Amino acid sequence: MHGAGIGNIASKKWGVASKAALVVAGLVAVNSVAFAVTPQKEGAVEYIGSQKDIVASGKTGSIINLQELAGTKNLFAMGPVAGLDGEITIFNSQPYVSQVRGDDYEVHNSLDYGAIFLVWSAQAEWRDIAIPETVKSYLDLQDFVKQQAQAADLDTGKAFAFLLSGTPAEIKWHINVDRTGGQAITQELFLKSKAPFVTKNEPVDILGFYAENHPGEFITKTSPAIKSDSGRQNAMHIHLVSKTDKATGHIDDLTLGPGMILRLPKS
Repeated sequence: MHGAGIGNIASKKWGVASKAALVVAGLVAVNSVAFAVTPQKEGAVEYIGSQKDIVASGKTGSIINLQELAGTKNLFAMGPVAGLDGEITIFNSQPYVSQVRGDDYEVHNSLDYGAIFLVWSAQAEWRDIAIPETVKSYLDLQDFVKQQAQAADLDTGKAFAFLLSGTPAEIKWHINVDRTGGQAITQELFLKSKAPFVTKNEPVDILGFYAENHPGEFITKTSPAIKSDSGRQNAMHIHLVSKTDKATGHIDDLTLGPGMILRLPKS
């Protein structure tokens, strides 16, 4: 069971001005999915909207309501809440939506939210792979995920989901919070609209999507963990969900700990 008080509102100290909650209505069909915009599909991964559209349009409205995926079994998904008002992580069909509120952040286990963009996969079967202690950094992990996927005959030219389980030494992560001041979103304002947090030695589940050919869609072109002069391209989008606390959001950087497990989808 993830986090303390799952099913309730969780909060944690953080000094940011409060912002009214945003709830976006969606189209819901019982035991079915009815999309207003057609998602893109690549293998077992589906996605709708894109990061690059945020800056191109200057808008952060909802393109999908999470209720449109209600009832989907073995669902793993992530994206930003509409209005830059939080982070969405769905882990095995359980939603975790984190939002900054005043000096706290709250976590809601609800599908009553819209997303600016969303990437997801329904995956029931996984293969477990022990992560060696030599794999420590963000780029170490990115390389290890690709190597192990290739060894498992996964097509790394196509997007795929992966999971991590264990206790990282440190995770640097953020929750989106609107700091645009009502202005049209720009790249500078988008980067500014993030509340940073650090989690250390905390057992977590991590959801990731690996994709080499989707920069600016559901993969950021750059990552704080990758130096701009390194010549390396980011190929991961990863979120954490704490197993013991309330922490959940987008991972910017991390240092892995011993005994962690990588889980890759079984084809």
